[in-house]
Amino acid sequence: MSTKAPRGVRLVIALAGRRNAGKSSLINAITDQETAIVSDMPGTTTDPVAKHYELLPLGPVTFYDTAGLDDTGELGELRIKATQKILWRSDVAVVVVGEEGITSHELEIIKDIQKLNIPFLVAFNKCDLNEPSAKDRAYCLENGFKSIHLSAQTGANVDAVKDLLISIAPPEMKHNPVLAGDLIQEGDWVVCVVPIDLAAPKGRLILPQVQVLREMLDCDAVTITVKEREIEEALRGLNRKPALVITDSQVVHSVAGDVPSDIPMTTFSTLFARYKGDLPRLVEGAETIDKLKDGDTVLIGEACSHHSVADDIGRVKIPRWVTQYTGKSLTFETYSGHDFPEDLERFSLAIHCGACMLNRTEMLRRMNECNRRGVPVTNYGVAISKVQGVLDRVIAPFRL
Repeated sequence: MSTKAPRGVRLVIALAGRRNAGKSSLINAITDQETAIVSDMPGTTTDPVAKHYELLPLGPVTFYDTAGLDDTGELGELRIKATQKILWRSDVAVVVVGEEGITSHELEIIKDIQKLNIPFLVAFNKCDLNEPSAKDRAYCLENGFKSIHLSAQTGANVDAVKDLLISIAPPEMKHNPVLAGDLIQEGDWVVCVVPIDLAAPKGRLILPQVQVLREMLDCDAVTITVKEREIEEALRGLNRKPALVITDSQVVHSVAGDVPSDIPMTTFSTLFARYKGDLPRLVEGAETIDKLKDGDTVLIGEACSHHSVADDIGRVKIPRWVTQYTGKSLTFETYSGHDFPEDLERFSLAIHCGACMLNRTEMLRRMNECNRRGVPVTNYGVAISKVQGVLDRVIAPFRL
């Protein structure tokens, strides 16, 4: 994957620490670019700064330079919250320690990182000025924390920092995740059904469709892409039965009626449910739609902010379909982008988008937080298949 890889498939690495610990300097040293503004004045970085980079063999990553965790005042508290939001969606963290060594601020951030189960390393910066104390080294050793001393200013041990980051990265980031490649073989025919409606972006396809098509090419499959009204004609024109039909969830009911039952069929969103999340748990969440009651509130989670159209999938169609299916009087609330409600307990169900703009870590963390608060969670495609009565067929190819 190149540095132009989609944001949702990038490893996110957050640098956290006190003001003037050298976080910005370290990002500049790692990327060998003047990405972040560097100054001796504490608090130079006020908002998270992202830098894309190719960290081989992991591939594309995003480094986040964050505000100091010892920031003060009302604005300082907001900056600290922004840093904590970055940590919430990070795959790896680097706790950057300055000349003062490990203080209560570092201990607090380490505790927060551990709660999130984020792999991390402790980077003692400015070793050109002083080495980490024996107490700090012993603290890391006794707790099993990976640590390193370096100088972002002189470049000492910066390459070793990169090696450590690669070594502690989550296992799933060290190999290419699969969407549908394990469902087909080389030379198989695959039919992709892509409706073009008001919500379709002009001049391009949406990211899940693009990624699936690319994976089919990588698997040496023969892929045919049609609109939903062309599926029957396309199947009649093939001289062999396709190994798989993949459809957009919005037309899954009509496509299921047009595709013979002996041809495996699923949806793009269902593929993303296992690519970015945990498909069995999302299917289990969809089954709780049957238990919704009058007055329940349903969370609609959108990973990206976008202009809502008249027939928006998350804000209009899904609420309509779920209401029609259940026959209940329900309330739907939408949260977009990286916003996610803190008072999850008041929701009876969370229906999340396919998460193409989130990395897998953030999606799984959202799912885990829902589970921890006792809120069933599913995703758009799985929920749509449930209320359209075709969920069993859509998940059949995965043999759950």
